[in-house]
Amino acid sequence: MKSKNSNKKFIIGISIAVFVPLLVCLVTGKFTWENMDVFSWGHVRLPRYYIPEGIDSKVRGGKMVYDTQYHKVSDLVLTNQLGKTVSLNKDLSDKILVIDFFFVNCPTICPRLSRNMAYLQKAFKKNDSIAQFVSITVNPIHDSFPVLRDYANRYSINQDHWWFLTGDKKTIYDYARNQLFVAATEGDGGADDFVHTQKIVLVDKHRHIRGYYDGLDSTEIKRCADDIILLWSEKHPKP
Repeated sequence: MKSKNSNKKFIIGISIAVFVPLLVCLVTGKFTWENMDVFSWGHVRLPRYYIPEGIDSKVRGGKMVYDTQYHKVSDLVLTNQLGKTVSLNKDLSDKILVIDFFFVNCPTICPRLSRNMAYLQKAFKKNDSIAQFVSITVNPIHDSFPVLRDYANRYSINQDHWWFLTGDKKTIYDYARNQLFVAATEGDGGADDFVHTQKIVLVDKHRHIRGYYDGLDSTEIKRCADDIILLWSEKHPKP
């Protein structure tokens, strides 16, 4: 009973962080950064950009201006738990992505990581057009889409807005290492290669990485929820 109560309080806490700024917008009829400043944790700060890849220079007003160019995450095409082939960039072009990696038979970090992803998804269930939750298996040989569907059913979630993905192992491992940069080890996605991470990655609509979070830390999960709503506000300056 104590565990259920703490889980309920956790979901309520995230929901308050997400929906109080939205309530302000509805009541006032407009969005202002001052409103966000009052209700976000501590102060307003847009999530930073990660993984700089170069510098672009332009002449503006007779002066040379330099802009950092940040890594843009490539598309990923896999099969979800409903047996449908999906594209993260094409099918979800208007959504923020919240991505983690797991495998069904994981006895250690994955159950807790998935529970925290479930808390996040439930906090946004009334505004499910904001973000898509994506869990990618690192053991695709075992985790077929029917296995993933059974796993998803454990969490009683909206399976249209939380995809569990499987497919080619080399494609998945290349995405983890070279697109989201969540693996410190090197490898080629072969039979002996293995990636295991508790990170959650936040990717904006334009496919820039905007956040890394410890998926086992409740404080980090709350920070992720806050950053999702800030990114949504950045995308929609006037609700």
